[in-house]
Formats: sequence, structure tokens, C-alpha cells
Amino acid sequence: MSVSICYIGLGSNLGNPITYLNNAVEALQAHPQISALTVSRFYNSKPQGSQNQPDYLNAVVQCETALEAHDLLDVLQNIENNNHRERTGEHWGARTLDLDLLLYGNIIIESATLSVPHPWMCKRSFVLYPLRELSPHLVLPDGRTLEQCIANLSTDDLELMR
Repeated sequence: MSVSICYIGLGSNLGNPITYLNNAVEALQAHPQISALTVSRFYNSKPQGSQNQPDYLNAVVQCETALEAHDLLDVLQNIENNNHRERTGEHWGARTLDLDLLLYGNIIIESATLSVPHPWMCKRSFVLYPLRELSPHLVLPDGRTLEQCIANLSTDDLELMR
């Protein structure tokens, strides 16, 4: 059974975001097929899309798993559902918990339900900065480094939570 290093983006902007992010981390730690969990610091960021919603709290988790990517996605969606995630169909809307599979090893996946690397990760400072904390020399499956992606971003919408 092979093990993959994965990176998961965490976000919340409804209810108590700190509680929801901590709940997600605890659920990932408790899963029998997920190990070696490392969590970035938490960041506040402006929402994507409509600004008529609360700011987000974001983090990134690095872990190891023997789960296949789609099975890991199912785990993430179950954690979201267990934390009162409502799927309204609104793109970039407010939510109690959002868990995105950012990277699954060095594999590229394009299916009806999953795109890895996450298609917008290199456009999001709230993903790249916490990702850099965990793996500063990470190279994406397409050969780009985090630093190359970060060079094109502004941090105007990002603040390290104190």
C-alpha cells in the first residue's frame, strides 16, 4: 500500500471559524488512514467572489494517506457535512467549513468530481502562504515552484492571525 503526501486547504467564514478549522484538524487526525498531520498557522483573508460576506479564516494541512484521492475527497466532504456545511450551489459563497484537496502527491487528476492540483491554488495567497510554511521548497506537478506562484500575488487580502 503506497502512501501519498497530500495538502488540504481549510477555510471557514460562518459561525465560529476557529472552532470549525479545529474540528476539521481533529477529524483528520482521528481518521485511521491519515497520519503525519502538520497544520500551518491561521490566516484571515477577504472572501473570493461576493464581498458581502464575512472574511475567511484559512489554513493548510499536510498529511500522509494511503487513501486514493477520490476516497480522500469523500472523507473531506463528510467532515464538511459533519460541520454543518450547506451546499447551496453558490460559487464562492459563505460556509461553515470548506476543505479543498490541493495536492495529492505529485499526481495530476482531472475527473468530473476532482481536479488536482486545485485549479485556483496559484491564484490564492491564502493557500500559497500557509502552504509555503509547511513545504517551502515544494514543486508543483507542472514544475512551478511555490515562489514562482507567489511572485504573481498580492498579500493585500491576507493577514496572519495573532
